[in-house]
Amino acid sequence: MSEQRPPLPPFTRETAIQKVRAAEDGWNSCDPERVSRAYTVDSRWRNRAEFVRGRGAIVAFLTRKWNKELEYRLIKELWAHDGNRIAVRFAYEYRDDSGNWYRAYGNENWEFDENGLMHTRHASINDMPIKEADRKFFWERSAPRPADHPGLSELGL
Repeated sequence: MSEQRPPLPPFTRETAIQKVRAAEDGWNSCDPERVSRAYTVDSRWRNRAEFVRGRGAIVAFLTRKWNKELEYRLIKELWAHDGNRIAVRFAYEYRDDSGNWYRAYGNENWEFDENGLMHTRHASINDMPIKEADRKFFWERSAPRPADHPGLSELGL
């Protein structure tokens, strides 16, 4: 039996929002193995200028990412959906090992297989230096964003 990751396509607005929140929660765990299980074994990514293919490469990519992007916290928001595709906008905050803070802004286009596993991910991301005092994402590290924490629209991002 094939792996399944509900909700399954075709997505309604409600199930697309559920899928986006599940992805956000997974990425906020900063657990590369956990995150990789949401993707097909042969998943294809474009992340900035890097091309990644397959779960093993996803784990390696995310391990490198979270070793450099410390105190990582992410918020995703549904932008659009149609059938087996979802588009999101997102922002995340992190600091580097020198104590410099950043907010990264981006958009992702996702395509899912019939089992709800993502097989294509295209991400465009821009980093903006911020002061620590300008941070907006406050919750426990490696934990889901609390239900009462504002989203991107509520934060004016």
